[in-house]
Amino acid sequence: MNSRELVRNIISRKEVPRCGFWLGNPHPEMLPILLNYFNLPDEETLRLQLGDDIRWLTPQYFPGIYRHPEGKGIFDLWQNKKSLGEAGPLAGCENVKEIDNYEWPDPDYLDFSGFLPVLDNAGNYYRASGFWAPFFHDIADLFGMENYFLKMYTNPEVVHAVTERVCGFYLEANERFFHEAGDLVDGYFFGNDFGTQMDLLITPEQFEEYLLPWIIRFAEQAHRHGCQVLFHSCGSVARIIPLLIEAGVDCLHPLQSKASRMDAGTLAKEFGGRLAFMGGIDTQDVLVNASAEEVREEVRRVKRLLSPNLIISPSHEALLPNVPPQNVLAMAEAALE
Repeated sequence: MNSRELVRNIISRKEVPRCGFWLGNPHPEMLPILLNYFNLPDEETLRLQLGDDIRWLTPQYFPGIYRHPEGKGIFDLWQNKKSLGEAGPLAGCENVKEIDNYEWPDPDYLDFSGFLPVLDNAGNYYRASGFWAPFFHDIADLFGMENYFLKMYTNPEVVHAVTERVCGFYLEANERFFHEAGDLVDGYFFGNDFGTQMDLLITPEQFEEYLLPWIIRFAEQAHRHGCQVLFHSCGSVARIIPLLIEAGVDCLHPLQSKASRMDAGTLAKEFGGRLAFMGGIDTQDVLVNASAEEVREEVRRVKRLLSPNLIISPSHEALLPNVPPQNVLAMAEAALE
């Protein structure tokens, strides 16, 4: 059984010989540290060395995907702010008609011809792909986060209209992408961070009204194209995991294990067998401060609780330079035991 088949079976909750492993997406400052430690030339060789089962290949950030006539990127249209707290370009919008005056991304500018060979050459590894679609963050950028949350109460029509514009673009972009990619994609991997260390950023009721309907549509679209659905959210999202399962999410990532009710024991007790898990190896303390043997023991503990429907991975995919390379190796070795 190759890695592609293994991960598909894990997410389908079938019998498998071992759990999976994904290194994650190391921070640009961390990657040279890892390459130097292992004396390797590039990221792909590193993944081969560590036994990584997954290749995350999103078209969204691939050069040349969005061919705007003025050279603008998809997100150049609105991401010019310096912080989440800063007011966005739609902060003062109180009328749905005003939204039409904003320059929205156009799916007609998408060109996947340079990206499809990347998928085709991915080897016998699980291909997690599709547009990352961080619509919750995009909308927060457009309004400014505080304005976004306030408008959910004061002007829901405007929030719904902007959400339709943002998510409508991603939905159409995915439809075109999945049509062209065909069976080159195994799973649709997309994400938005809905949680803090303690709880959700918004109420479950707001989540159900503004966000869940679009997660359902993205999941339905992926399943229609033969893809499994892998959903990312950092933070404590335990209160909405049942809603994510009902929405069609097949695998939850990254299991921020120090966040409230996101530890492996709680997840196994409350949701074990209902979906697959990817992540769970703590990047806030364990991978940073523990010894290599302690990391191995933590991986084994998480495996005992969440296997067989488990892909071992860091609890935040962007490994930072504060994680010792020997602990990354220990995590990989214990995952593949």
